[in-house]
Amino acid sequence: MSAPITVTHTHGERISVTSGGVELLAYVYRPDPVAFESRKPYVHPLRTLADSPVSGYRPNDHRWHKGLQMTASHLSGQNFWGGNSYIHGQGYQPIHERVGWMRHDGFDDFRAAPDRLAFTEALTWIENGGAEWARERRTIEVHSVEPTEGCWALDWSIRLTNTRSEPLHFGSPTTAGREMAGYTGLHWRGPRDFTGGDVLGPGGRGGRAEAGAADMMGTRAPWLAFTGVHDGTDASSTLLFAHAPENAEAIHESHWFVRSEPTPTVAFSWAFFEEFELRPGESFAYRYRVVVADGEWDRDRVESYLGSHPW
Repeated sequence: MSAPITVTHTHGERISVTSGGVELLAYVYRPDPVAFESRKPYVHPLRTLADSPVSGYRPNDHRWHKGLQMTASHLSGQNFWGGNSYIHGQGYQPIHERVGWMRHDGFDDFRAAPDRLAFTEALTWIENGGAEWARERRTIEVHSVEPTEGCWALDWSIRLTNTRSEPLHFGSPTTAGREMAGYTGLHWRGPRDFTGGDVLGPGGRGGRAEAGAADMMGTRAPWLAFTGVHDGTDASSTLLFAHAPENAEAIHESHWFVRSEPTPTVAFSWAFFEEFELRPGESFAYRYRVVVADGEWDRDRVESYLGSHPW
């Protein structure tokens, strides 16, 4: 049975969800002020039911990494990821005029029940010069807060429509020439103490530390799990990342971008190896789930959870 939650909405700034006295997440839709970091909404902090922090915010190696957020690292010459842009033959360059942002336009729907939060947000993707390139409808749901299981779930859906008069081209550093750096799409940055964490996938894939991440990097799979050990406490936590079934029929196939070292990070990459095109007036959609759990989950635990929590 799902435990009760409390939703606190600080209008114009953030939405906080607590349960059992623990703030499980804050969805911050008032963007941070630094334009170079690609101003856009993000989720931070993320915490387990036992109050263990499982997200990183503005780490000194990548200031534009902020918990869980939607990104597009290479989009028709613009950078909606934030920070340096990868240029083939030159490496990463601080090209400020490439960095776009996402404007919060309002909430189309907002429903808070005793055990579930669901809201739909309208956003506009704006390139650095001020032109509006795309409209997004984003749905966030917090549900299945289960103390007996030691976990809770967040669903994140996106529907993006091209509002330009020309196609939008979605890519990644790998499509621009850098091998195995296909990050883009929904991205999670873990806390510093998750460096060296374990990565598991279905079918016996994955394993310990960076070897497990390397085994899953660039693969296609319905789920991926990342486990880290916390500093200061004798505790581990697991984040389970899962694709909704319909993502298999989306505009473009997805691959996992995952690193355990030097930075703990996972992205549902929608353009890892190849670019895809979105024509004027057309839309695409994806739906994801992130399960935040106390303890070290193995494959059996992951498969059991997914089997008992259908979409």
